[in-house]
Amino acid sequence: MSQISLTFPDGNSRSFNVGITPAEVAAGISTSLAKKAISATVNGEHWDLAWPIDGDAAIAIHTMKDGDQALELIRHDFAHVMARAVQAIWPDVKVTIGPVTEHGWFYDFDRAESFTPEDLGAIEAKMKEIINARDPVRTEIWNRDRARAFYEENGETYKVDLVDRIPEGAPIRMYWHGDWQDLCRGPHLQHTGQLPADAFRLMGVSGSHWFGDTSKNLQRISGVGFRNRDELKAYLNFLEEAEKRDHRRIGREMDLFHMQEEAPGQVFWHPNGWTIYTTLQDYIRRKQIKGGYREVNTPQVVDRKLWEASGHWEKYQHHMFIVEVDESRDGETVDASSAKNREHTRINALKPMNCPCHVQVFNQGLKSYRDLPLRMAEFGSCARFEPSGALHGIMRVRGFTQDDGHIFCTEDQIETECARFIDYLADIYSELGFADFEIAFATRPEKRVGSEESWDYVEAALENAIKAVGRDYRLEPGDGAFYGPKLDFYLTDAIGRVWQCGTFQVDPNLPDRLGASYVAADGERHRPFMLHRACLGSFERFIGILIEEHAGRLPLWLAPRQVVVASIISDADEYVGKVVGALRAAGVRAEADTRNEKINYKVREHSVGKVPVILAIGQREVDDRTVTVRRLGEKATQTVTLEQIVDTLAAEATPPDLA
Repeated sequence: MSQISLTFPDGNSRSFNVGITPAEVAAGISTSLAKKAISATVNGEHWDLAWPIDGDAAIAIHTMKDGDQALELIRHDFAHVMARAVQAIWPDVKVTIGPVTEHGWFYDFDRAESFTPEDLGAIEAKMKEIINARDPVRTEIWNRDRARAFYEENGETYKVDLVDRIPEGAPIRMYWHGDWQDLCRGPHLQHTGQLPADAFRLMGVSGSHWFGDTSKNLQRISGVGFRNRDELKAYLNFLEEAEKRDHRRIGREMDLFHMQEEAPGQVFWHPNGWTIYTTLQDYIRRKQIKGGYREVNTPQVVDRKLWEASGHWEKYQHHMFIVEVDESRDGETVDASSAKNREHTRINALKPMNCPCHVQVFNQGLKSYRDLPLRMAEFGSCARFEPSGALHGIMRVRGFTQDDGHIFCTEDQIETECARFIDYLADIYSELGFADFEIAFATRPEKRVGSEESWDYVEAALENAIKAVGRDYRLEPGDGAFYGPKLDFYLTDAIGRVWQCGTFQVDPNLPDRLGASYVAADGERHRPFMLHRACLGSFERFIGILIEEHAGRLPLWLAPRQVVVASIISDADEYVGKVVGALRAAGVRAEADTRNEKINYKVREHSVGKVPVILAIGQREVDDRTVTVRRLGEKATQTVTLEQIVDTLAAEATPPDLA
């Protein structure tokens, strides 16, 4: 029999018979490994232990200790076990597809009746029975006709459709978990008993459709799964904490904003929310001025000609809101279907980004190399048509404002401007409470414009800039834009979630397309480089991140309602007014609560509204010219003089860049 050579992670190689499986390789190493093995990596691909190896290869055997591979298999097998449990309880249910997701899996079912929460409990119990049965998992490769006939005979119409969707030449793998069968690409565990029976949870039921066909309604059951009970518990605790921090719930409690059907994906800011927005905007405006940026403002509705010239019309039109204007109407109501109107119709678009408009500002007047770098910034209001299913509170919207900026510079200024921006960004993030961030460096993609020499130079400039400011980075080969490399900046919040906010992108393409130029030292016109940059990204999204990062307990300078001065007795009302006046004079947002309610009621109400500081005023405080201070989240109180609390709160209410 022919021999093949398998190379192990330690570099050693051994010869085996052609067709040997990873399971047999593991057994040849040790009985213990054969029992613990769950899958293998063969020439960089994740393999089932039962798949035969037909040629020389690099191989690694995986156990439950190998996190990524283990989690993928666990969740894939949980999906199959769940589908098997559903059909064991309700034999008439048809199964469709069940892929792995970030923390678990889902499976879509065709069932006449709706699944209930009680049904989920029954499914979980049946899944544990199947796991404890330790049924073996086996796989075979069938031809298309045989697989199709098998599913037609068993009435699995969705599986017939799936067989037809498999590309010609791709293997059609049939898997059995005990006596239950499914069509699957694999890999899978050796037997159901390798699944941890105490490390999964079914999370709920939602509606779905068969490959977007709205005439075929399905029910989706989702679950989460982990390697052990402790990992599951940690994840459920994470979900509980995330729910407490949900910006939509906190937004209601703090009366920050709302959204409604008449304006999907757009925010109605209430006074409290708009206070956060404008306070943050004022802070960024001051930082931009100090950073050498000149603020501009550009139109929101722009003729399609500009978007065609910039290239966005061809590549980005599906995300644009199109606006058709009849230039002949002259203020009159007209029939939109008339030929005359169509003849005079101008097609515009709400701007989805600001960069083409900033080039137009740059193009006004002759620019010299002495004018560069030219740093331009705008709080640009943009609109993008996001799918309705992707909208999520103020985190994912259709109407938003960016802290957008563009730097027009020469090629040899790129490195300096990049290093300068990273320090600028680090300063802002630090003052906003994020002590550190991660940089992802995305390099040239396969399809790109520009010479290799230019790419070499620009990529080296970005790398040198990162090193110059003493930062590490994560390389993302091939993920750059077609016109240039980029840096993306990631923040990690209080419960470990990662958010991509800032960006820095090098672009020689757009200035070229839109005719931007400057007069160089040689007297000739040259094309500038355009550096796209943002710190917060979308104001709406970043405010959502801040709300969830702080669970609504924003630092005093950002809190919309900073201090409530609450009376304990009506005789204290006059002094309450004096305290409020003193605080307001010191720049603190203070308000009085002199309602005829008990102080405990007032404290509870304002605590739910996330007011950072409550000052209680009774007869003793009136007599002594003091206040009793209760801070949000703290049970202990402190009594201090009016002068002390005014000085303390005025300092805390000062934005960090002005402190």
